Amino acid sequence: MVDIVGERVKAGDAIVDYEDKVFPDHQAEPGQKAFVFYHCVPFESSASLVNLLTATRILRKGFETHFVMFGPGSLAAAATRGFPKVGDEGFPGNMNYNTLLQRFMDEGGHAYACRFSAAALYGMREIDMMEGVKPINPKDVLDAAITAWKEHALTLNTWTM
Repeated sequence: MVDIVGERVKAGDAIVDYEDKVFPDHQAEPGQKAFVFYHCVPFESSASLVNLLTATRILRKGFETHFVMFGPGSLAAAATRGFPKVGDEGFPGNMNYNTLLQRFMDEGGHAYACRFSAAALYGMREIDMMEGVKPINPKDVLDAAITAWKEHALTLNTWTM
């Protein structure tokens, strides 16, 4: 039998050095922008939640932040989520996307969802999107990327299949 070394951890114990930070804590300079392009399936990976948390962190660093949802990412903007009724948390974390996206918008972030992917792929109407989310033409996804490039904006792109 192998000898186990160490003591069992308990709630509140740190198992890593979470205070050690390697890179500077950069803040935006006036007028700087950021675009987060999000093509992820909500509830199927941590990338979905991480993108919303990261977009909010970028916003809090002072960047004018744009969150562009397309493909399956447009589902994150669903205002019809919940069970048994809209807004009810059918399981722990069921409303995380709505809560985080709403917080992002409440703090001044701009959110966009592709109306093509919403409607053609998932049957979601524009009226089914969260209030404050701007429905966009599928051609706007590329033009948002070009806008980001022309404005020398910080860009993050996440894709899951």
